[in-house]
Amino acid sequence: MTARAEIEAVTARIRERSRASRELYLEQVMAAAGQAVHRSVLSCGNLAHGFAACGPADKTALSGDRVPNIGIITAYNDMLSAHQPFEPFPALIKDAAREAGGVAQVAGGVPAMCDGVTQGQPGMELSLFSRDVIAMAAAIGLSHNMFDAAVYLGVCDKIVPGLVIGALTFGHLPAVFIPAGPMTSGLPNDEKARVRQLFAEGKVDRAALLEAESKSYHGPGTCTFYGTANSNQMLMEIMGLHTPGSSFVNPNTPLREALTKEAARRALAITALGNEFTPVGRMIDERSIVNGVVGLNATGGSTNHTMHLIAMAAAAGIKLTWDDIAEISEHVPLLARVYPNGLADVNHFHAAGGMGFLIRELLDDGYLHEDVRTIWGEGLRPYAVEAKLAGNGMVTRTPAPRESGSDKVLAPAAKPFQPTGGIRVLSGNLGKSIIKVSAVKPEHRVIEAPALVFHSQEEMQAAFKAGELDRDFIAVIRFQGPKANGMPELHKLTPALGVLQDRGRRIALVTDGRMSGASGKVPAAIHVTPEALDGGMIARIRDGDPMRLDAEAGTLELLISAAELASRDNAEADLSGNQFGMGRELFAGFRQLAGRADQGASVF
Repeated sequence: MTARAEIEAVTARIRERSRASRELYLEQVMAAAGQAVHRSVLSCGNLAHGFAACGPADKTALSGDRVPNIGIITAYNDMLSAHQPFEPFPALIKDAAREAGGVAQVAGGVPAMCDGVTQGQPGMELSLFSRDVIAMAAAIGLSHNMFDAAVYLGVCDKIVPGLVIGALTFGHLPAVFIPAGPMTSGLPNDEKARVRQLFAEGKVDRAALLEAESKSYHGPGTCTFYGTANSNQMLMEIMGLHTPGSSFVNPNTPLREALTKEAARRALAITALGNEFTPVGRMIDERSIVNGVVGLNATGGSTNHTMHLIAMAAAAGIKLTWDDIAEISEHVPLLARVYPNGLADVNHFHAAGGMGFLIRELLDDGYLHEDVRTIWGEGLRPYAVEAKLAGNGMVTRTPAPRESGSDKVLAPAAKPFQPTGGIRVLSGNLGKSIIKVSAVKPEHRVIEAPALVFHSQEEMQAAFKAGELDRDFIAVIRFQGPKANGMPELHKLTPALGVLQDRGRRIALVTDGRMSGASGKVPAAIHVTPEALDGGMIARIRDGDPMRLDAEAGTLELLISAAELASRDNAEADLSGNQFGMGRELFAGFRQLAGRADQGASVF
């Protein structure tokens, strides 16, 4: 054993629960891997189509069975800041592959949407479902059976989880994830939030708000706050799918380019044609998934991953539950404070020691499984490093610093910011829900107040603008789950709720929708399961009902008798406006098939 007994116990429970499904998955992976070089099963006509557009040298290489071919799955588009830096990556990967004696082809593209653009708009109702579309699109790209390994170019919210699901579906292939990095620091995130609240109160105009937003989101790369996009990058590194130290290097820098080329060479090295064959379906196991959950809690990461990790694990035959995530949270300390959990951004986190420091601290104190397989080889210890650019233009690595560069951003395990993790599960007579506590001050973690019920975020915003919410209350926003309308994020509510809390009002949010990694200072019980449209008790709440949200005790309760709750009918909502427009009509089948949030909210 390499991890603490508490972590080992959760891992053993997951392993036992998953035994049958994992064994079946591994049988399928190894059966596919046993086909040797996959181009050898293609007919001459198949193969000719597969390399028709290649140059003469690549055609010659692909005509035989001994030259490895990398399939590139890319989420590039030039509208979104996080994915625009991927534009030159295929050429870099192809050059690096040729230099190493291999070939690389762009196997396919996947969609990449930005919740920051669609926030509060109809398009947000496609966001969660885009994860499963991305998994399917990746599968289509790889279905040509031309490849010995795959590299995945994706960064943001649903893109990386979708790519992981796709990669694990093709688990017989090695998989290397290549990040693009965060944008450089702009307007501090707390200042951006302050201007948003002023705008919500009508104290600044739209021009001032747009100026602040533009100074915050100002260049290529991921947003610098610690939301789902940057939580994705943390997960890929701590689960061993990135090369060590590569997650938070800024775009368009010599080191970023060197890391990209290195990742291509590593993908070639771990194919079945070499001596380090590392099919991703065998590499990612119960220990890797637990390491991801540990990292999520230790950094106060995105609540979206309480769904995505479950869906990702399921793609490998592993059955992860909210109870597992909650138990790990009780044993893992919070070591990072990155906005909205603090004032720093991810560039400050990286400068303070970043992933290398974090992984070393968690390993040394037994919170991580060290004895895992990664794309870099055996064990997680090689990830306790900093990546740097050597004089010859290659990547070199040095041990992570022994001390944090800023104890306000990154803490040692011996002196954590809090003794438990950043995410908790709430249970009670409304079902189960998720709360991110790392950004919520202790004095706001227990709220008892009457309910005010809304069936859309627009309804609540209208009440705020009308001056009807200047009081203590718990806002219940229901019919926002996967089956109702695709489970949009409700960040449009954040400024108004922040204003009310700053006025001294005791408030909280309860919803079957999402708030994501940007869940901030207002206590929010999200992902309430079952959702209102699926018979959930949240559909029985009425205006004025007393409620209690206790993030310390882990409870969410409607304070009425069981008999009264049982006697009520579920409320209904007119959802006809969510069924069409901005492509929503194409996703009617997804809404019908969508699973519960605590089961990954997947359509598979």
